[in-house]
Amino acid sequence: MTITASIIAQRLPDLAEYQLHRTADEAALEGVAVPGLAACFYRRELPGGRLASVGHYTLDGRDLLMAWGYVDEEHCRFHTVSGDGGWGPVDDGCPRVDVVRDGERVVGLRLQTAAGSWTGHTAAARRS
Repeated sequence: MTITASIIAQRLPDLAEYQLHRTADEAALEGVAVPGLAACFYRRELPGGRLASVGHYTLDGRDLLMAWGYVDEEHCRFHTVSGDGGWGPVDDGCPRVDVVRDGERVVGLRLQTAAGSWTGHTAAARRS
């Protein structure tokens, strides 16, 4: 399935319809910086002036997570986790995140998929 077909089938935000708002080369999830995690944040104005927003996270340059909703709401409306087959099913709310540590050092994170399983991601390039 092409990326465009996947977007249509799963109601993922089409980032071509948004404008880049800001980037974070050293991004955090759940308030914790994760080595290799980067994010781009997008916005678009909707009729009536409401702002839709999307956070697109990558880990070591690979798609990891997309979460979206509205700027005036505290939490995400929807999210999806990327896996071996591309973006997974869209799930309601914010993603469930578990920070992976080696002692006190953050080495990666785990994300819960829409199916309820946990995916593990480590920042291999930055482990030492």
